[in-house]
Amino acid sequence: MGRLFARGLAQAAIARGEPLAWFEELYAQVESSGLSVVPWADLEPNPNLVAWLDRERVDGRGKSALVVGCGLGDDAEELSRRGFQVTAFDVSGSAIALAAKRFPSSAVEYVAADLFQPPTDWTGGYDLVCEAYTLQVLPGWLRQKALGHLAGFLAPAGKLLLIARARDDAEDPGELPWPLTLTELDAVTGFGLERIALEDYFDDEVPPVRRFRAVYRCPSNR
Repeated sequence: MGRLFARGLAQAAIARGEPLAWFEELYAQVESSGLSVVPWADLEPNPNLVAWLDRERVDGRGKSALVVGCGLGDDAEELSRRGFQVTAFDVSGSAIALAAKRFPSSAVEYVAADLFQPPTDWTGGYDLVCEAYTLQVLPGWLRQKALGHLAGFLAPAGKLLLIARARDDAEDPGELPWPLTLTELDAVTGFGLERIALEDYFDDEVPPVRRFRAVYRCPSNR
């Protein structure tokens, strides 16, 4: 139910020229309909993020992180647990309220904010920016603009981690959530970043889903 419901909301919002409106419409349904309406609400950190953090032995002590489209907050809490000073935002105020309710004693700063109109003091402010599954639910014409903002959040030598469903350039993207191509992800290099790592793999879902996990770095002399 969750994916079909979300897809319907997204299609309607995009059709009327409000491509971000459906996120609030979706999360606002949680109180009356339960978490099943949110197809990605697993109530645990994204395993594709956790695997990267574990493998790279990421230590966030003394560093800052920004979580994009944080939803119910599990990824933000995982980064906080690993020592990062975390800011987590979502365009849905209802999502932010749910995250704050789930983690009342959290050290994470939860903020309702629009990726396309972010607070000015976020510019150049983060050692790590994490984006998972947000770009892939944006219409194609918005993705490069989104990448520009993600790049802009990085401090000198900061890293951008992108996690998304994957496809080849010639493949049909199908329905939302739309798999992304490496060409689409690499467009962020046009904003001065360098790709330093790429994984093209199948995850442990049933059936397995092809993913990209890509890391980009901001120049240290930015």
